[in-house]
Amino acid sequence: MPEFKTLALFFLTALVEIAGCYLSWLWLREDKSAWLLLPGAFCLALFAWLLTLHPTAAGRVYAAYGGVYICAALPWLWAVDGIRPGLWDPAGGGVALASMAIIMCAPRPS
Repeated sequence: MPEFKTLALFFLTALVEIAGCYLSWLWLREDKSAWLLLPGAFCLALFAWLLTLHPTAAGRVYAAYGGVYICAALPWLWAVDGIRPGLWDPAGGGVALASMAIIMCAPRPS
């Protein structure tokens, strides 16, 4: 069960990071209000804090998190950007999740 909690925490972390970056992107690329930087900064600070909740070494968390980030970005692409992922997008997401599982679940010497 701890694996499912870790995976859920990874996905929450990814959504918060994507939201923070997206709000900044709206300001920079879409000429939206600079006020979007406030919730964007809050999201990015929350993202950094959420990364500290993982129970393993920071480098391993960052490496594994990258795979989850890729998978979380694909539904965002569809729901927010309005672009339906193609056949290769979920295939790449699956490879990224497999990489995350290898990093997080590999046996380690005590």
